[in-house]
Amino acid sequence: MASVTTIFRTDKLNQKGEAPIHFRIIKDRKISYISSGIIIPQEHWDEKNRRIKSKHTNSERHNSFLANKFSELQDQVLEFETLNKGLTSRGLRDKIYGKKPFDFFPFAEEVAEAYLEEGKIGTYDKNLSIIAKLKEYTAGRNIAFQDITPEFLTKYEKYLKAEKGNKTNTVHKDYKFIRKIFNDAYRKDIIDHSVIPFNKYQMKTEKTQRIFLSEDELTAIENVKTTPGTRLELHRDMFVFAAYVGGLRVSDMLQIKWKHFDGANINFTIQKTGTQLSIKLPNKALELLNKYKPKKKNHEAFIFPMLSKDLDLTDLRAVDSAISSATAYINKNLKTLAETAEINKHISFHTSRHTWATRALRKGISIDKVSKLMGHAQIKETMIYAKIVNEELDKAMDVFNN
Repeated sequence: MASVTTIFRTDKLNQKGEAPIHFRIIKDRKISYISSGIIIPQEHWDEKNRRIKSKHTNSERHNSFLANKFSELQDQVLEFETLNKGLTSRGLRDKIYGKKPFDFFPFAEEVAEAYLEEGKIGTYDKNLSIIAKLKEYTAGRNIAFQDITPEFLTKYEKYLKAEKGNKTNTVHKDYKFIRKIFNDAYRKDIIDHSVIPFNKYQMKTEKTQRIFLSEDELTAIENVKTTPGTRLELHRDMFVFAAYVGGLRVSDMLQIKWKHFDGANINFTIQKTGTQLSIKLPNKALELLNKYKPKKKNHEAFIFPMLSKDLDLTDLRAVDSAISSATAYINKNLKTLAETAEINKHISFHTSRHTWATRALRKGISIDKVSKLMGHAQIKETMIYAKIVNEELDKAMDVFNN
């Protein structure tokens, strides 16, 4: 005899602490699930009574729906089981709802939209571009999740490289987002695990070189003579500041205000991850801050005056556009600074981040502290810098072979 239960899927909790409510069918110790379409925070679920707590905004309406659907499912399961006692739990589910292919693109756009809601404009735009490329490949034809097979991914990879000129790592970034779409669809019980093509398709990456400056090269950048008050001077100082202060991303550097500086530390929220960070400034960084300290106190002024003081920071699209424009300008001037300092490396503002990380490890800061100060979500992101430093040490030991 089959049983039907309303359950909260704690095994499908997302990063926000939310999970879907499913109806579970058990027959002959085999389990199958039917999605209710409702996702709620874990603290809003009453496990004892298997219902949504009253503190949830739509608890009354959702609980009424769940009760009606539960009763309906019990009747349907009893009916189908009476007619065919050989049906499995999955067979019962498919008898009730069928197994229809689910359109890929509408769901992919929903996943991308979540980044927009989180204020991650750049990530949102990049993911829309990934979807647009895939739509172009399918000639605008709507496709189901089941259409994207390992064979499909192999052919699409060849297309991206041959027709779009994408490198291996660009394809890898595209496929990471496509894989996320499949994983999200699985967590919402839209597709079965067997449908995910990445179970059998191996994504490829190529090792990339992290460009960083040596101590002498950083000093050379610091010593480039610039005309006081020019953008070239400002961009040099911003680069040097980041190379001393945790390798701050340019998006964070541009938005730091005097209110974020307490006299010793800068305290701010990392734009990319949303995590809060406090960094104590070394003497070199304090010298640079004093250089830009306004004569009249203004806590709302940007420390490094690149963005317009009239920029509405609540207009995320305008902020993203302003940061992109400023970054392009900074990187152009950094190229000029590198040429003047006779540094034969292709540097960008992000080079200051790599420079700080390798300097910090060489100076004996532990990798977990380096990871924390860089705002990395996982320490494995920081390990690449440890490998670079270790390779340098290995090369230094070769002197004993001479």
